[in-house]
Formats: sequence, C-alpha cells, structure tokens
Amino acid sequence: MHIAGELVGRYTKNRKALNCLCLSADPVVLTALANDHGFETVFSRQVEAHGRVGGVLLGLSTSGNSANVIRAFEAARKLGMTTIGMTGEGGGKLAAVSDVLIAVPSRRTPEIQQLHIFVYHHICEMVEARIPQ
Repeated sequence: MHIAGELVGRYTKNRKALNCLCLSADPVVLTALANDHGFETVFSRQVEAHGRVGGVLLGLSTSGNSANVIRAFEAARKLGMTTIGMTGEGGGKLAAVSDVLIAVPSRRTPEIQQLHIFVYHHICEMVEARIPQ
C-alpha cells in the first residue's frame, strides 16, 4: 500500500498521478478470491483483471517462495508485463519468474524488510525522475 500511495500520490515531487494499485489492499476481494478460488490465486486473479501489456508487477516475498506471488508473476508474464521481484538472499522460486530480481543479501526477515523499504523508495525516486512535471 505504501508503494502504491507514493506512485499514485507523490514521492518527493509534484507530478502526474500514476496508474498503480496495491493487490493486497482490498480485504473484500482478497477473501472472496481466497474462498472461491484458493489463497494461491488472490493476486493472480487481480493481475488478470487489471494487468496490461507493458505494465509492471512489483512483488515482495522475503523467502521468494510465496505461492500467491509466484502465480501472480506467472499471470503477469502471460500478459506481457514486466515483473520485478523483491526477495531475500537467493530469490527462491520467484527468481525464475522475475524479469528483474532484487534479492537482499540476508536470510533474516527483519533485515530483508528494512532493506526492501529503502529499495522501493529508491524505485519511486527513479520513476519520478523520469516523469515530466
């Protein structure tokens, strides 16, 4: 939600809003998908609904082995989207379905999560640097 908020709103500069949404933000959609299709599909079904050719899917999994994130990446690749995986050391299974893998060199969840925050803020900064005001 934090990343989507930065991209839809602003990170450090006033600019055009970006088309971005957080796939874990809607509890009604999450519970409906989990109940009707299984928890492994809670993100992939949303990618099918909202994903577009040329879009980007950013996924976070400290282990790199979260089945629901992996399935979302598989759905995104079928749609012609770019996939960016953020994981811990090694990348897990997510490495195989990521166009770009950012694997934090740690196996400790708190360290991985702290570095992920730094990295996604840097991503927001790089995105804003490429958008005219």
